[in-house]
Amino acid sequence: MSTFKQRQSIANLLLGTNMDVDEDTHRVIFISNCSIEKLPDKVILHIFSYLSHLEICRMAMICRRWRTIAYNTQLWKNVSLRPEVSGLHVGSLESLLSLISVRFGPSLRYIELPIELITHTVLHELSSKCPNLTHMLLDFSTAMQLHDFSEMQAFPAKLRYMCICLSEVIFMEGFMRKIYNFINGLEVLHLIGTYEKCEEEEEEIYEVINVHKLKSATPNLRVINLYGINFIDDSHIDAFSSNCIQLECLAVNFCNKVTGSTLKALLARSKQLKCLLMNGTSLKSEYVMQAEWDKCSVQELDISGTDLSTECLIDVLTRIPTLRFLSAGQINGFNDSVLKAWMEGGNPKTLIALDLDSSDNISDEGLARFITRYGAQLQACVLSGMTHITDQLWMTIMPILTNIRIIVMGTTERLSGNIHVDQLMDTIGSHCTKLERLELRWDPENLRFSDKSQKAIDLLRVKCLKLRCLVLNDGRYYETVKANFERADRTTVVRTTTSCRVSAYHVLSNYNDLIFN
Repeated sequence: MSTFKQRQSIANLLLGTNMDVDEDTHRVIFISNCSIEKLPDKVILHIFSYLSHLEICRMAMICRRWRTIAYNTQLWKNVSLRPEVSGLHVGSLESLLSLISVRFGPSLRYIELPIELITHTVLHELSSKCPNLTHMLLDFSTAMQLHDFSEMQAFPAKLRYMCICLSEVIFMEGFMRKIYNFINGLEVLHLIGTYEKCEEEEEEIYEVINVHKLKSATPNLRVINLYGINFIDDSHIDAFSSNCIQLECLAVNFCNKVTGSTLKALLARSKQLKCLLMNGTSLKSEYVMQAEWDKCSVQELDISGTDLSTECLIDVLTRIPTLRFLSAGQINGFNDSVLKAWMEGGNPKTLIALDLDSSDNISDEGLARFITRYGAQLQACVLSGMTHITDQLWMTIMPILTNIRIIVMGTTERLSGNIHVDQLMDTIGSHCTKLERLELRWDPENLRFSDKSQKAIDLLRVKCLKLRCLVLNDGRYYETVKANFERADRTTVVRTTTSCRVSAYHVLSNYNDLIFN
């Protein structure tokens, strides 16, 4: 169904009228009054497809006809049963078993289960009644004990994507031993740890899942994401690299026991590895420099929040032949000499994304020289968290960023001077017409704008038609921008930093596979 027809259907439902749309002139033609009951089932079904499952369940209470439409299996292909995520709560296992059989069936492609619903009976039912289930999330994060899986004999066998949210203290081996024979077709694996719950002083670290056995059962993995797991170290990376020859993307963000000692072996074995994300790890410069970066296939690299030296950074960046994505924020060793050496080597010629968040040792002159040379090819640029990078630099480089899709600027620290946000918005709207995501982190007290700021906001809204996310700190200017976009029926664009952050990760080649939770 075309965009015009979608809008027509929704408007018909809301207004209780029958109308048509002239696709050439975009004019709305009202034909005659009609009631909502006259809409065909397929139109109501299409409208319901835009609603969340919680809202669909509410619609099912309107009448018998809507109940029948709401329970159409086409609306239940991707289901989350975690109340804190979707708002859906299944009161008993019997109710879930009935839903799997009656409502989900062969249409189900993706399901999220909380710990209380992960039982061998439920998994058996999913295996037999949902033959097309390919994506699954199992949330054990709040578990204090597991159900008994000793009688489990079946498990969904067509899974391509699996995400397991680990518990802090519950050992998973009893459960994992039962599913090893069913998951050899996995292509994407997420193991999510308890990084956000960890305290500074850990009493004891438990290896709650046996990675060395898991890697033997999953030889076809393309994407591995080990996020915030306090027991993951270099030996686990070595284990995966020895068995997963098709590995394209490895993410070990916030696994602080990773030092890079097996990095050389990883790059030597994984010839197809293009994406390596190591944000917040404990990388050591000597190990990183030992790796043969000049012979690897890595194109996307995240080393933010590490303690790599200036010498190491120069060595790595001047040896990687085709780097398209670099995230190297919060590194004291990243300075002007690194940028200069990198430019002299000519290696940024393929770069499309640069994230240097909170890199205080880089001067605005150094950044200006780099972006003047390579800015036209950038699709993502993150230069936030630095007090010396103000609107003056952005006004200078913005005309160069003609292909930019993602911009993050500003700092939450109070500045001595003010940011002239009207001029900034005007410049962005004039030159960055491909922009999709924009975040301004400056304190509202530092944003200077006038009564005529609506004109600059209008220009941004009208010129940047692809803009889907504009993040600002809560304050007067946020309210002004939000009201402007809402008047133009773009109600989901403007958001606050308390609930949303913009990242350069959107341009990663495996971004869709890396999404979890």
